[in-house]
Amino acid sequence: MTMQSISGSDYFGHVHWTRTDDNGQTWTDPERIAALGRHDVGGGYSEGVCDVVPQFHPKTGVVLAIGHNVYYSKGRLARPQRERFPVFVVGDTKGRWSKRKRLQWDHAGADRIYTCGCAERLILDNGDILIPISFGGKSHEDRAVTSMRCSFDGEDLRVLEIGNKLRLPVRRGLLEPSLTLFDGSVHMTIRAEDGRGYSSTSRDGLTWSPIRPWRFDDGEMLVMSTTQQHWLATDAGLFLVYTRKDATNGKVMRYRAPIYIAAVDPTSMSLIRSTERVVFALQGDPEDAPKDVARMGNFHTLPITKDESWVTVGEARPTDRWQGDLLLARVRWD
Repeated sequence: MTMQSISGSDYFGHVHWTRTDDNGQTWTDPERIAALGRHDVGGGYSEGVCDVVPQFHPKTGVVLAIGHNVYYSKGRLARPQRERFPVFVVGDTKGRWSKRKRLQWDHAGADRIYTCGCAERLILDNGDILIPISFGGKSHEDRAVTSMRCSFDGEDLRVLEIGNKLRLPVRRGLLEPSLTLFDGSVHMTIRAEDGRGYSSTSRDGLTWSPIRPWRFDDGEMLVMSTTQQHWLATDAGLFLVYTRKDATNGKVMRYRAPIYIAAVDPTSMSLIRSTERVVFALQGDPEDAPKDVARMGNFHTLPITKDESWVTVGEARPTDRWQGDLLLARVRWD
């Protein structure tokens, strides 16, 4: 597991890692990944790394951790940001990590930003990796999403092929896509800035269908607010983990609590309302003190065994010096 401190809005510290050898009962003390810290780049700016997701790569036997760079200035997130791009490190079973490398992509429409932060990736049987990407150019504000097929030899990650572009020109556009494979199809879920979240489907992981807003199986569309969603593909079915507006959280920033899970009908790509459950409950008083509610909108999902999956999240409490616990939920499948 990777983690890092937060002390302001999108103001992150050094990336750390920890591991468990007993199914999450105990964890090693968090240690810094040397290459994923912050350093001065001149002009009053420092460059850090955030949104790092580790994943074991079976063919090479290493852990590939991918995030993206970020710039800070005067003790806060720099605005505007300089050029942003994915970065990665490679770790072995003893916790030794490589130097930081950039995922190189020379694309005219990505000269401002391209990123796969917080993303669920797909490792193919031949060792190639499908990576969902959000990217944008200097000529317009919104970002598009697509996927890239990359080779990985245990040291270097190289782009081989790019999918078709999906776009929604509303504010920052489409952000933080994640992938999963279920019943022969690749599915993408996408954060957006129009009060919705979206999905798309592909047979080959590169040719994507038009985006569809997330809705329940009775037709009601989910009201979301620029927050990511993630997948759990299991023997029990396909599931989405997400946040949404409900009867309690209308005053909570971006409805970032509670976190829900529901089964997905893979034919209609709708959520089966009767299956919806709360993963992490809302904490605090959402009516009279909504700013004190622990925000849990950024999280990750992971299949652990045939019968159990995990959802991990770091609470953020801005009114309490951004303090909060690191939480792990166990989803058990009948």
